[in-house]
Amino acid sequence: MIDLYSWPTPNGHKVHIMLEECGLPYRVIPVDIGSGAQFEAKFMALSPNNKIPALVDSEGPDGRPIGLFESGAILLYLAGKSGRFLPQDASGKYEVLQWLMFQVGGVGPMLGQAHHFRVYAKEKMDYAIQRYSSEAQRLYAVMNKRLAASTYIGGKEYSIADMAIFPWLRSWKNQGVELGDYLHLKGWFDEIAARPAVQRGLEVLADLRRPLLDDKARENLFGEAQYKKH
Repeated sequence: MIDLYSWPTPNGHKVHIMLEECGLPYRVIPVDIGSGAQFEAKFMALSPNNKIPALVDSEGPDGRPIGLFESGAILLYLAGKSGRFLPQDASGKYEVLQWLMFQVGGVGPMLGQAHHFRVYAKEKMDYAIQRYSSEAQRLYAVMNKRLAASTYIGGKEYSIADMAIFPWLRSWKNQGVELGDYLHLKGWFDEIAARPAVQRGLEVLADLRRPLLDDKARENLFGEAQYKKH
């Protein structure tokens, strides 16, 4: 059985979606990042960077349990375990992997910063808002250009690259972007959003989601709690 320690954020959603798409049995254990559950010793033993999601598979490689953190690594593991959503041929595999890395190294961090400075930061800093909003728009343009030439982000077939990127684009308004300005990307977004497994993945823990704007949540997510020795 796969145990997934998660919360309804973009990084959580992309793994929820993959599990629903590939049909592997799993159970989800909520980690309330607003209340500081990510700093509890049990979770830190699984995810030393105190970020969700983390995964424990009791039937890992060679039948032995395995624990993983970092959503990109988890997607790769699930693709290998299920044999789905990552091409088997070398050229196709690396085409998908470059776009997965594009999400991990660019889309997630940059859109997250845009969202932070536009919505969460108590002090509104014009430079930061402009910097990250402009970068968000640039990244949307990169993806739009890609989808003008490719059916999916990673190539001809739907893959973990699409699952990784899609949840991050759901908050386009908060990133200073107008999705309708990127017609190829919007068409792709609407297609992915209509997939039943994607809809099921977005419902995982959705009843627990709440705005993370109170002082306690800010402290746990962006304040001194992040820098204490845990």
